Amino acid sequence: MKATYRVLALLIPVIVVLQASFIALGVFGLGSWVEDGNDFTKNVLEDGGATGDVGFVLHGLGAMAAVVVGILLLVVSFFAKIDGGVRLAAFVLLDVVVQWVLAFAAFAAWAVGILHGLNAFLMFGLGMMAAGAATRSMKGGATTEATGTPVTSSHGA
Repeated sequence: MKATYRVLALLIPVIVVLQASFIALGVFGLGSWVEDGNDFTKNVLEDGGATGDVGFVLHGLGAMAAVVVGILLLVVSFFAKIDGGVRLAAFVLLDVVVQWVLAFAAFAAWAVGILHGLNAFLMFGLGMMAAGAATRSMKGGATTEATGTPVTSSHGA
């Protein structure tokens, strides 16, 4: 279970990196499409057809993947017995939810989009923290949450 937790935790930063790549693909593709003399209208946004649409579609799929991975990470955290693992998994899932809220808020107030972009760094970091906790636990180097002192392993370090 610890290895599963670690893989799921590492998927979060991977998804964040892919999300950044996908949205860049969409924006640069759209820019190229407009430079070619096309008009970007609400109909194009809703119906597609612009260069770079695939980036926007992949970004949407990645957002759904982040939710699924976040939920799975939280579920697995209850069985993985990683010191602080449940708390970290809960923070990851909470941040994924915050990311969704920021995305929808940005459609209403475009300037909120900067918070959506900045929050992605937090999500990346939380995923890495969770993966690090799993790695330490797998190697027997976990620490107690309360004191920060090393937990001794029955099979040595």
